[in-house]
Amino acid sequence: MLPVGRTPDDVYAMPPFEVTWEDVEGFLDELGEFHALFRDCCVRREPREPFFRSMVGQCSSLERTSIEPIAVQTEASSIRAMPRSLSDTQWNDARMLRTYHQQVAKEMGARDGVIIVDESGLVKKGQDSVGVARQYCGPLGKVDHGQVGVLTASASRQGYARVDQRLFLPEQWWSDAYANRRAPCDVPKEVVFHTKPPLAADMVRGLHESGTVPFRSMTADGLSGNRPEFWAACEACVGPVACVAVPEATRCWLAPVATTTQSSP
Repeated sequence: MLPVGRTPDDVYAMPPFEVTWEDVEGFLDELGEFHALFRDCCVRREPREPFFRSMVGQCSSLERTSIEPIAVQTEASSIRAMPRSLSDTQWNDARMLRTYHQQVAKEMGARDGVIIVDESGLVKKGQDSVGVARQYCGPLGKVDHGQVGVLTASASRQGYARVDQRLFLPEQWWSDAYANRRAPCDVPKEVVFHTKPPLAADMVRGLHESGTVPFRSMTADGLSGNRPEFWAACEACVGPVACVAVPEATRCWLAPVATTTQSSP
């Protein structure tokens, strides 16, 4: 829930979040239009309907938004088709992300926008989800059993939206003891262990190189600010300014160091 604007005299004061029935009238029609933007991202047409029903279920008031409750709630013709559309269907991920970024830029993009880098956790009870382990969960503020993702979001005066994400796989997931758990989750063989800052750096570089989502500054907490690879990614983004928390004991140069290049005969 958004609070009442804290600076009433500001032209861009945050409005109160008061949703009425009139505000959501025709929501399904708009959701259908949004879904239609990604039709070409499916290799085949069969998964398009389950994909839409999954979106409807995620926006519903269901207590559990897993596949079966969503299929029952949306009166899907086949409950089995729902999980298959998510696990077995081929998607053009690059095209889907590009289309989504274009919509974010169109609806709320701004030259003085901000890219926000952070992580978040999701509590899980079972053992079968990819990357699940006992690890720090931000929403709970403590270590618990769950998944953790590194996220990037775009924010401007027009609004904010998540623009990219990476699932963090804890180091134990790369041990021989977890080999029989990686296979059922279809963890790509080319994927290797990375800590969270390199995952954040990869997303920052990708957003800057694509140029689809405009931004003037980047923000991150001390977890990323304490790692040279993340700073290298920020410095590679010529133009935007990085506003990143850095531990007070961090050593750095206040000005670029003069260097000379020498060549041997």
